[in-house]
Order: sequence, then structure tokens, then C-alpha cells
Amino acid sequence: MAFAHTTVLLNEAIDALVLDPAGTYVDGTFGRGGHSRLLLTRLAPAGRLFAFDKDPEAIAAATTGDAAITDPRFTICHASFAQMRDELAERGVERVDGVLLDLGVSSPQIDDPARGFSFRFDGPLDMRMDPTRGESAADFLARADERQITQVVRDYGEERFAASISKAIVARRTSGNPVRTTAELAQLVARSVKSREPGQDPATRTFQALRIHVNAELEELEQGLSAGLALLAPAGRLAVISFHSLEDRIVKTFIAHESREEIDRRAPFAPPTRELRLKPLARIKPSEAEISANPRSRSAVLRVAERLEA
Repeated sequence: MAFAHTTVLLNEAIDALVLDPAGTYVDGTFGRGGHSRLLLTRLAPAGRLFAFDKDPEAIAAATTGDAAITDPRFTICHASFAQMRDELAERGVERVDGVLLDLGVSSPQIDDPARGFSFRFDGPLDMRMDPTRGESAADFLARADERQITQVVRDYGEERFAASISKAIVARRTSGNPVRTTAELAQLVARSVKSREPGQDPATRTFQALRIHVNAELEELEQGLSAGLALLAPAGRLAVISFHSLEDRIVKTFIAHESREEIDRRAPFAPPTRELRLKPLARIKPSEAEISANPRSRSAVLRVAERLEA
């Protein structure tokens, strides 16, 4: 079954990213290729695009079927964007002119019950971006103690009822009936959460937290930002689309940190101990028209920064 995906902030991201049509670019989150496909239309014959994705289904979307990308300027890598620097070094690429990261989960992942990302459909509680590697959400809940589950749900979901939720998960497991499906988890959370913001399902924050933990999303984001900055040539652009406050906070903090000099306070007239490396350029939100056409875009934020001279 095919699942459709609408790329968020498509033109805004590519407009901000591509300055040199003959340059080399990275799409760190290929998904179903919306950004990559538009980016390729902006490139000159000498341009190159390297895409990354952990999801085998995304790799298949790029390489097989009628929608496969056969453009010789395009290369896709089955790897996390956190590994982009090493992956590109193996291909002889040391500098790029732009790095794009479109964070979060794609619609095909959310809408496929077999992937276990959504409480809207009953399916196995998996949540892995790459289901061939690592521990599923169900496996984590089957082994973690109450303190560990509380910490994940509280820190990654910003859920104030994290302790009640984790206690219920462990109690159910102790009774010999561990949580194994999305419907089971959603029902358990609904019984544990005393109140919720209007219009938000009680399970929203818990599902977000488990997905972030299972995929080490925040750790990989920090690694990917550092790798992208190290790869960027002077005047190269970094463009990152975030969908929740934890991601956006990391991106905002990273850009702010790299756009400030560090001075040794013991020697205030000495040269800075670290030079400016980034210049913040823009913070862009979806238009009302885009939000109306694609409600999933409403929380998106695109931040753009430019690499300064090394």
C-alpha cells in the first residue's frame, strides 16, 4: 500500500539553501524525496546532491519503481545524517554548499499501522525509523524500570503525568500482559492522564517521547548539526525544519552558539578563543495557505544560517 507525503516548506527551504547551482548539497532526511527532487531541478550539470535516510522504505522510494531517481548527480546513502561527514569522506567529498535537515516523522511512517508511530491506528508498537536495527518501543517498555520510563516520557514528551503513565506500564507488565501494540498503549495512557489540552489526544506526548528515545533523535540532531557545520564551505547554507519545541530549541541554541565569539575573560584583549562560524539568516513558518492544505505543517519552523569564512 502506498502512503502519500506532502513536503513541508518545500520552496522556502530550497530557495534558502541553493545559492550555487553547480555546488554540492546534502538532503539529510530524504523521506519520499520532496526536497531532493525540487533541489535537483535547481542544479546545474556540475551540481551534486547526496541524500541520507535511515528508513529502508525511503531508500526503496529513491531507488526502485516508477518514482526512482536516476539522475547521475544524485546519490542516496542508507545512513543517519549524523554520519554524513564520514559517509561523504568515503566518497571523496570534504566540503558542501548546503545542508538540509527536515526533522520528525514522514506521513508514510505515521500512516502505516505496521510502523507503530501513531495512536490513530492499531499496530505493533515499533516506532523505529530503521526497523532492521535497534530496540523497538515495545521492547524498551518490556525491560525498562519505572524510573527510566518516567524519565523518557517526562523529558522527551514534556508530559506532566509521566510518573502515573510509567507506573501503569510497569504494573501491566508485572501482571504478565506487557504493552505490545499502539492501541494498548494509547488506552493505558488515556486512563493515566487526568487532563489534556483541548483537541490533543492524551497519548500524543507519550508517543512523541518514545519515538524520540527509540531513535535517539535529539542526540543524532546534535551530531548532525556539528557534522553539517564541519562540512559547509564558506557562504554555504544550513537549513533545518523542526516540528516540536525540543528539536527547535536544539537548532536555535546551536546556531546562536556558533554565531558568537568566545572570549577568554582572563585576557579580554586577546584574540577570541573561538571565531564566529555561522550567521543566522531567517526563521520561517508555513503560510496560512500551506497550513490549510496540510495541517501537519502547522508546527513547523525553518531556521536558516550561513557559514562564515573559516
